[in-house]
Amino acid sequence: MQSGQCRVGVIGVGYLGAIHARIYQRMPNVTLVGVTDTNGEVGERIARECNSAFLPDSNAMLGQVDAVSIVVPTSVHREVSEPFLRSGVPVLLEKPVAHTLTDAQAIVDLANKTGTLLQIGHLERFNAGVVRLVSELDRPRFIEVHRLGEFVERATDVDVVTDLMIHDIDIVLSLVSSELRYISAVGARVVTEHVDIANARLEFENGAIANVTASRISAKKFRRIRVFANACYLGLNFEDQQIDIARPGPRPEPGAFAPIVTDSIQVTPRPPLDAELEDFVECVERGRAPLVGGEEGIRALRVAHEVRQRIDASVHTLE
Repeated sequence: MQSGQCRVGVIGVGYLGAIHARIYQRMPNVTLVGVTDTNGEVGERIARECNSAFLPDSNAMLGQVDAVSIVVPTSVHREVSEPFLRSGVPVLLEKPVAHTLTDAQAIVDLANKTGTLLQIGHLERFNAGVVRLVSELDRPRFIEVHRLGEFVERATDVDVVTDLMIHDIDIVLSLVSSELRYISAVGARVVTEHVDIANARLEFENGAIANVTASRISAKKFRRIRVFANACYLGLNFEDQQIDIARPGPRPEPGAFAPIVTDSIQVTPRPPLDAELEDFVECVERGRAPLVGGEEGIRALRVAHEVRQRIDASVHTLE
């Protein structure tokens, strides 16, 4: 660290990486040392915009930074992250961990071997509504999640499970303190050559069940999670950050049924990526474990892979 500043670099400054760079640039306790991108024109433009340096390749950052955000195509996550993990440089790696489970495990094993901080970019864990929802929950029994969006020509090189559903898989896994027992899933290719709409049912050893739906071909955007827990129902609308709650109230008299009391919580919204990057820098400065580490990232990826396998099997059966 120099003068109390955390020196950070951003590798890959396309759409999302550029946002990483802009957020770091305005953080008072961070110095954005530089950015790099395979597209030199884009990289130089973002560097100028963020009053930072454009470096020719990611390895040029070694020795100059205290931490890096890696926001490159998933297929090269291992190649790009390993030099930093070997050198003990903390890494924020965008989700998913890697394209294959083999590469993902290699990344996490290297981080563990070198004792290097590795955070996986499941930013929805930092969604203010999700954070508040977690604080209100007690032993979820049934979870229903919908993440529906209109079609846009972005990330169409991957399926909707990898692009969108993995966010909610990670949230569900963080809410249920139990191992998975069974997964079933269906999906369909509608616009792209990959699956564009999918539904998965996750059954846990403790009896909890989650029903997760993701679509990138819907008529309008709709994002909601509903959780039925012991003596409690909570529903979070991701768009307006309102949580609806229903709980039994006090019994009016002995032997009588308790009335259902409804309420709502209006959560103050905040960009999840801002919160995620601030938390990453705090982990680097204080040496604490991240909210979403490598093991959590691999668990979500493993479930996403199994969901895709189940969908592929069902699609092939129909064909």
